[in-house]
Amino acid sequence: MDTPDRDTRPPGTPGSDAPCDLAIIGAGPVGLFGAFYAGLRGMRVTLIDSLAELGGQLSALYPDKYIYDVAGFAKVRSRDLVASLTEQALQYHPEVRLEERVTGLARVDEHWHLSTARGVTIAAKTVLITAGVGAFAPRRLEEAALSRFEGHGLHYVLPSLAPFAGRRIMLTGGGDSALDWALHLEPIAKQVTLIHRRDRFRAHEDSVARLEASSARVMTFTELKTIEGDGKVERAVVFDNRTKEETVLEVDDVVVNFGFVADLGPIKTWGLEIKGNSLVVSQRMETNLSGVFSAGDIVTYPGKLKLIATGFGESAMAVCGAKLIIDPKARYFPGHSSETAGEGATHS
Repeated sequence: MDTPDRDTRPPGTPGSDAPCDLAIIGAGPVGLFGAFYAGLRGMRVTLIDSLAELGGQLSALYPDKYIYDVAGFAKVRSRDLVASLTEQALQYHPEVRLEERVTGLARVDEHWHLSTARGVTIAAKTVLITAGVGAFAPRRLEEAALSRFEGHGLHYVLPSLAPFAGRRIMLTGGGDSALDWALHLEPIAKQVTLIHRRDRFRAHEDSVARLEASSARVMTFTELKTIEGDGKVERAVVFDNRTKEETVLEVDDVVVNFGFVADLGPIKTWGLEIKGNSLVVSQRMETNLSGVFSAGDIVTYPGKLKLIATGFGESAMAVCGAKLIIDPKARYFPGHSSETAGEGATHS
């Protein structure tokens, strides 16, 4: 499904005169599901994201990556999941404001005012923050001189698989992203090599088993020393971190998976309770600010799991909590969406 047109009003133009019921900051999977569920409950929603398209990190970094832990899908490509979530969310016609970075949050009279980098002010009765890990950037190689290979065979994200067909690829890392990319690339690449500094992986057991059964070459206790080549990646020098013995690998691409550096950015200045770069929420996903909720990877509470599936449930809980603030006579749980009005479900 096509992404909706971004808001085209000039900088400095205020948002709608009347406050929306719920402003959602972050249009990744959790924010999109929140927009859908709020629409299901009859709430008027404004969905805001700093990126140029819906889908958050999935669209920006991993559009071709398969996701295996979303209920109802044996596996689903990121771009396809985003398309389905977008179709689901937009059926209730939320106002969508893309390329709009929220920089401030303040209580004005009975409403929350969200100010943006473009000088826009958006008024909302309640707020749901689904900003993932906040602003993020990949952890880069420490050797600054290697930056010359970026765009010439050195990669930190893979927006498309097609350019890697028939190429010799070396990946670094031992987490889910490294293993997922190795498994995605293995059928199309000439050769895939995965190096990891340990002999145990921080990935789902099924991914480890499939990697071991694949044709990919796995080198444990191995780290990257440097990259060589004349204007492009041609060789990777790796070493065994136990013996220090070096090996030269002839490769066309090096894909580094050292994770991301997350920064909450201006969110840190909004008066929210923060623990370990995450927002502290109650059992109903409310922050310490009344009427401000949060869900997804950005939140923390005892037993928190950073899964898209978990975020979907958290988002629905947050919406239900926001509904009670907007309409105290409403029920927290209105009934299942599959029920008819005659069976007691209401979508007030």
